[in-house]
Amino acid sequence: MLLAAGFLVLVAVSALSVILVDRAREDNDWVVHTVEVENQISTLLLRIRTTESAARGYLLTEEQRFLAEYSASASNVHSDIDELIKLAGDNPVQIANSNRLREPVQARLDEFERAIGYAKRHDTAGGIAMLRSSDTGEAVRRIEDVAGQLRAEEERLFALRTETADRTERLASIVTVVGSGLVILLAGISVFLVRRSTRARDEAEAALRDSNLNLEATVDERTTDLREANNEIQRFAYIVSHDLRSPLVNIMGFTSELEELRTDIFKRIAGLHLAATAEAALPETGSDAEPALESQDKQLLSNFSEALEFIKSSIAKMDRLISAILNLTREGRREFDPVRIDVRELIEAIVTTVAHQSAEAEAQIHIEPLPDITSDRLALEQIFSNLIDNALKYLKPGVPGEISVRGRTKLGYAIFDVTDNGRGIDPKDHQRIFDLFRRAGLQDKPGQGIGLAHVRTLVRRLGGTMSVASELDKGSTFTVTLPVKWNANQRNRDS
Repeated sequence: MLLAAGFLVLVAVSALSVILVDRAREDNDWVVHTVEVENQISTLLLRIRTTESAARGYLLTEEQRFLAEYSASASNVHSDIDELIKLAGDNPVQIANSNRLREPVQARLDEFERAIGYAKRHDTAGGIAMLRSSDTGEAVRRIEDVAGQLRAEEERLFALRTETADRTERLASIVTVVGSGLVILLAGISVFLVRRSTRARDEAEAALRDSNLNLEATVDERTTDLREANNEIQRFAYIVSHDLRSPLVNIMGFTSELEELRTDIFKRIAGLHLAATAEAALPETGSDAEPALESQDKQLLSNFSEALEFIKSSIAKMDRLISAILNLTREGRREFDPVRIDVRELIEAIVTTVAHQSAEAEAQIHIEPLPDITSDRLALEQIFSNLIDNALKYLKPGVPGEISVRGRTKLGYAIFDVTDNGRGIDPKDHQRIFDLFRRAGLQDKPGQGIGLAHVRTLVRRLGGTMSVASELDKGSTFTVTLPVKWNANQRNRDS
């Protein structure tokens, strides 16, 4: 604000100074003009005096040099009047006064001419007498009267214009002094504020340095705590997954025993039923043959078998989940090894491994030019294998599949898009599909809801991001953004 105020004051002072200086110059020009008019009046009167003196000299001496001087001077009198009218063109009063001079001046010149005529007739005494009588005549009186009026008007204008010029110069001086004072004042305030701001900045920098030191210590401490907590979580997940297998194995074993005992149990039930009704003994059957049961016992056998199948299915699902958790914990402990990777070659290898699946789905996989990057090869294989496998798994039935993998680079990052024309994903489920053990849409394909969560974890560990763009029945595009040149040192320590 001070800089803006100082700039505005400086501009205002400069503008006013220019205006006032220009005004002062104009006022001074008018003063000079007045002096020029006065000089012209004096020149005109002097010309008349010179003409008179030359005429008198010729009368007294009859020398030709006086006659020549008289002729030259008399011929310029009216030119001087014209010049005076030209100079006084801005003032109608002076123009009128100047025009009033012509008649008496011409009358006076005529008197000189008559006197010269006496001299030429060798009547010098008559010429001198005539001039003496005309010196107090009407022409001389009128010339003096008009000349006095001209001088008086110019003196009035001179006083007025001089006062105006002085006033303008004083105003210009005042504006310059006041403006300079304001600029100096603003400069002083600016210096004061700058010094105060500098002190505040120095104090803030000192405080920031102290805060940074404390923050770095806090960050290091928190990072250590987070690393230990992460390791502890991984160890805990591993231990829990490992320990869960023991009771799961026991459950699987006892379920198998129940399945083996099922026939004997229902044989015995059938025998007890026969004994209770005093009928013939249980007929001989093979060890694997189902006993002859009543309708209620048959229903019980059916329910028993169905329950066993549910238990076996749940055990198998639990086993797959525990295996997935163990794989995740092992992957989390693995340190990545960055190498230069030909991504197109890597994708082609993945496409070769899923050639049978793509043939069954009648799908075409198109690989467009892809940028090479420096990253962890195994992690990239897992990322793109999962994305391509999902694209094949969730194609629309009866519709030839079209899957494309393309890439580009931007600002040091490689951006890969895996696009398909499959079922698509409801926008409300875009975040859900990346959560562990969460799936979206129709659950008609095998899976535990781990793949995309694992993929996103790998992408983050590689310093990148992952997103999806999709709508139902319009296909999906999974976008993976990874550094072109990834340094694993810091990431491995933080992981």
